[in-house]
Amino acid sequence: MNRLAYLVAACVLTLASLLAAPAHAQANNDSTPLQFRDAAEEERLHDLTAELRCVMCQNQSLADSSAPIAHDLRREVLKLMREGKSNGEIKDYLVARYGEFVLYKPSVEPTTWLLWFGPALLLLVGAFVLYRIVSKRSRREIAAPNDDQEW
Repeated sequence: MNRLAYLVAACVLTLASLLAAPAHAQANNDSTPLQFRDAAEEERLHDLTAELRCVMCQNQSLADSSAPIAHDLRREVLKLMREGKSNGEIKDYLVARYGEFVLYKPSVEPTTWLLWFGPALLLLVGAFVLYRIVSKRSRREIAAPNDDQEW
């Protein structure tokens, strides 16, 4: 009976994944380069997208990514810029849509304290542990002198 349950579960998962495949969002295949009104607009877009993470690549900025969704998001950011939105409003829009992950520098909030202060905390704990180990060894050497030496 257990084998039958596993077989049914595997069939259901396979069928569900096949049915869900067409539901994935399709990226806009418009690969035409962005047209800027002036150099200031181009620089602002590049500066802003350099502060944003590509939601597909995850290790590249939106400015550096060549993923289709990154191209679409750059278009979206340019559209929002032309609508008169500030950089903060554009970031807020993208955070609302994709979460804090889209920001390379997330805001300092209780939910991100571990992200911001975790490395320093680990460094302090490591230094404390190292200090304890070194001080215990030095105390042992002082407490138990070597009696094998002749004076």
